[in-house]
Amino acid sequence: MNILSYINKQELRAFTTADNWRASGVVIVNVALVAASFALPALWHHPVAWIIASVVLAGRALGFAILTHDAAHLNFFTSRRVNQWMGKWVFGALPNVPYAAYRRGHLEHHRTAGTGADPDLAFVTGYPATRASLLRKLLRDISGVNGVKGIVYQFQPTDRGALYPVFLMHGLIIAALWALGVPEVYACWWLGQLFVFPLLLRLRVMGEHGGVPDHMDRDPRRNTATTLVGPLARLLIAPNFVNYHVEHHMAATVPGYKLPALHRLLRERGYFDGTECLAASYSAVVRRCTATNANAATRRTSGVRGALNNMR
Repeated sequence: MNILSYINKQELRAFTTADNWRASGVVIVNVALVAASFALPALWHHPVAWIIASVVLAGRALGFAILTHDAAHLNFFTSRRVNQWMGKWVFGALPNVPYAAYRRGHLEHHRTAGTGADPDLAFVTGYPATRASLLRKLLRDISGVNGVKGIVYQFQPTDRGALYPVFLMHGLIIAALWALGVPEVYACWWLGQLFVFPLLLRLRVMGEHGGVPDHMDRDPRRNTATTLVGPLARLLIAPNFVNYHVEHHMAATVPGYKLPALHRLLRERGYFDGTECLAASYSAVVRRCTATNANAATRRTSGVRGALNNMR
């Protein structure tokens, strides 16, 4: 389905034109949330502060990964070089997402979505899962089992020098916290990576492609889903407008900060009428991805290797 069936070329050009001011605003919000998360346990010496900080930092790890994704499409900022530099040295450096390798794999996902060649199929073909299976997945996420696996995988990059940005970024954070006399709060980052990030990542992946009508249909409304979210889900599971995933697959060069407006316009013009690709919340996503034994997904894709391996 061509997006030009619903919006004209002039409207599409406006949506796909990057805005440096809006992009900068998104970055500032993400950086401020990271800073506030570290500041909370530094100022309030209580276990609750550590828990909140770890949870929010896990959400920001996902947030910076999404910014890496946006930069990989080379249309977050107006400059191609700025997108590449920020994607490698800032966005991807914090959550340890190697920009070059990620970009290659992600663009392949867009080229092959709706076909058996999609490299991301392995992470979602297990949905809908039985309640018992889904419960086991979630327990592995929150117990730290998948967190350990994820951290180990992070430090096995395929590109030479891929870890340089990570060491630089985290070195700067440690140095800043040390200078402020609170280096111990840096541990909140890794607590979030161990016990929270795997769950947030799983829910995000389920919301995008889990339990959709047909992974083998090229129409994004059939192989992808959009999830409507409130403030808490926006903070943790769907940062930086990543929940508008059908819209993103329909027009991948629309910057994330313009996806809400694109969603509203497409909705007004009937793009989603008669489809099942809109979920009212992540609770609805979990229900969509939960099945009885009779209709649980049986297809599996083996041999995949990637940061989302634990999603299976």
